[in-house]
Amino acid sequence: MNNGTDAPVYTIRGLNLLGWRDMNHALDYLNADGVMKQGTLVAINAEKVLAAENDAQVRELIMASEFKYADGISVVRSIRKKYPQAQVSRVAGADLWEALMERAGRDGTPVFLVGGRPEVLTQTEQKLRAQWNVNIVGSQDGYFSAQEREALFERIRDSGAQLVSVAMGSPRQEILMRDCKCVHPHALYMGVGGTYDVFTGHVKRAPKGWQNLGLEWLYRLLTQPSRITRQLRLLRYLAWHYTGRL
Repeated sequence: MNNGTDAPVYTIRGLNLLGWRDMNHALDYLNADGVMKQGTLVAINAEKVLAAENDAQVRELIMASEFKYADGISVVRSIRKKYPQAQVSRVAGADLWEALMERAGRDGTPVFLVGGRPEVLTQTEQKLRAQWNVNIVGSQDGYFSAQEREALFERIRDSGAQLVSVAMGSPRQEILMRDCKCVHPHALYMGVGGTYDVFTGHVKRAPKGWQNLGLEWLYRLLTQPSRITRQLRLLRYLAWHYTGRL
């Protein structure tokens, strides 16, 4: 039996994923003995598994990240199918980010925010400070040039941030985290996609009932029909799942 600071690892299509029982298990794992883990935290869903199959760069970025976890319900179900004894639950990236921010506020952990539109980033900072008293030691919106990257990495390093969240979408956020980690390795980096937009109310997330049923993907499709092409690609993943090619 694992204690709170350990987590089993399950392999899906060659990717080694952490198996967390629930949110508390995830938080205890990432904050073992009150010390924040260092490395890159990447959420894995069916789309990310497909991207890793189709794009060598994406696969290399994912493989290089220290902490990969099952964010999508499809991946959780695949783990349970391949490993019948697995006690693993979905830990949604947006929920994990909020939980980490709440704990960071309680512990005084220095946080650096990267990504998002300028106004959304400002609102995210204000809400984090007001809601959980998060110690935000720096921020940078997603609109900076390639020439400004090195200066950003130095700012992050000089800020002493222990938790760096990057909302730039894949694979841009994974590339940035990989490169920044070379300059400032002493932090936990978390790729969070569109989480700032959801947190500040600019994008509506599926209601809890849909989430609990594992139908968040369907809610997004109904509210954004333009996603149909992306969803059709997932049929390939379903074929792997149902034919045992995991």
